Amino acid sequence: MKTKGNGNSVNKRSGLKRLIFPGCVLMIYGIVFVINPVGAAMAFRRSTAILRNLMIPLGLVFTLMVFMNLFLKPTHIVRFLGKQSSTRGFILSAAAGIISMGPIYAWYPLLKELRKTGAANSLIAVFLGNRAVKPFLLPIMISYFGWVYVTLLTLFTVSGSLAVGYLVNTLAKD
Repeated sequence: MKTKGNGNSVNKRSGLKRLIFPGCVLMIYGIVFVINPVGAAMAFRRSTAILRNLMIPLGLVFTLMVFMNLFLKPTHIVRFLGKQSSTRGFILSAAAGIISMGPIYAWYPLLKELRKTGAANSLIAVFLGNRAVKPFLLPIMISYFGWVYVTLLTLFTVSGSLAVGYLVNTLAKD
């Protein structure tokens, strides 16, 4: 007689799949340690240094995600960044991309959450495109390249991100 499972076997399989990559990395470190212990130790130190550098930006993004989940309701996101948002959504997304700090990969989990709660693909693309404009670097760029170049580059970058947002909206329908 067959009995229905309660889904634990599915959960166990998905849990095991999550361990494949770390398991492979540990196996590779073990092999390298047997072949070249000094090189393996140096690689491990570098990996832990990278992990330490990632912890602060990822911690900030996850903290921001917690506060967003507490205070920002999906109706707010849809109103400001939803598929029916107006020019205000594009301006807000561009400004957020310009003032955002830290490595881009640290923003991916937050952008995924925003997308799940109703943010438009086009506005996420505009945000990502405007990450290239950094106000604190503008004075240095001006000193190297001059006002005209930096102004044109900034305008083209922002305009290009808006064009990419439009194309993403047109081509990547949900």
